[in-house]
Amino acid sequence: MADAEDDLTIPRAAMNKMIKELLPHIRVANDARELILNCCTEFIHLVSSEANEICNKQQKKTINAEHVLLAFDSLGFGDYKVEAEAVLSDCKAVAAKKRRQSTRLENLGIPEEELLKQQQALFAQARQQQAAVEQQEWMRLQQEAQLAAQLQHQNCANSMNGDEDDYS
Repeated sequence: MADAEDDLTIPRAAMNKMIKELLPHIRVANDARELILNCCTEFIHLVSSEANEICNKQQKKTINAEHVLLAFDSLGFGDYKVEAEAVLSDCKAVAAKKRRQSTRLENLGIPEEELLKQQQALFAQARQQQAAVEQQEWMRLQQEAQLAAQLQHQNCANSMNGDEDDYS
């Protein structure tokens, strides 16, 4: 089981990938990687805690990007603010593009009315199939009941015939 501290860190694989991408021609020792990981975790904790305090002071319940940017200033990391704003702008653009592309209905090229008709046809088909299954089950139960009644009738008849043999 992982330690509680390990649960609050950036995954090592992600950190190793970032180091490899940023420093492709430089070897980084394992203890240096661990130090970088711990520093990143501490930085995130520090900024998020400060952003949370700012959020609480503004009587908000959700930390937003503005709270994080204000936390940078408050903690003396104002130099990172411009780059963070650029990254935020890029993230918003990517998110907007994904929202535009993510609507499957638009990507199908089939009008919504046609999709609704197809859906209704599928529902009707499913209802018919379910009704057929229920009808078969009802018929099976009826046959079993008839068979049971016939067997009971035969048993009664046999017992009556057996009783006649006893009287003769």
